[in-house]
Amino acid sequence: MTSANTQIISSSPSSSKSTRQLTYDVFLSFRGADTRYGFTNNLYEELISYGIHTFRDDEELERGGEIASELLKAIEESKIFVIIFSENYAASGWCLDELVKISECMETEERVILPIFYHVDPSHVRKQRGSYEKAFVDHEKEAKNRKKIQKWRSALTKVGNLAGYDLPKDR
Repeated sequence: MTSANTQIISSSPSSSKSTRQLTYDVFLSFRGADTRYGFTNNLYEELISYGIHTFRDDEELERGGEIASELLKAIEESKIFVIIFSENYAASGWCLDELVKISECMETEERVILPIFYHVDPSHVRKQRGSYEKAFVDHEKEAKNRKKIQKWRSALTKVGNLAGYDLPKDR
């Protein structure tokens, strides 16, 4: 990892090159209720102890609201994304909005995404099965924006197909 003021050359969809100032080495995306005080906190503390400038949202986000502009900015200013897929990750519109933004950064810029499948089967993420299927049934009942739900599904499939770490419950 490099310093917090890392610069990379990024390519936009038009293939032009631009320099973007990055504030964070790592951005942690996680469902707070599932992992904040255990796995995510331990991972965050370990990254910080090695001098890796890491973004972890510590605020309780308003349920059902739009993703905060500060959170979007932190995503845009991060080099590596660690997505901690847990049992209830897909139940959170906030988590899914983050994932869509992260996925967009992966498509348009040179960014790294590292998925961690924490107590969840990776195929459930990719194919929206199990608790992910249930979450989408609930989202679709409350759906005001079907296009947004499709973006969530696409991002889960895309990121779920990346090589990552599988941490099953029985470990």
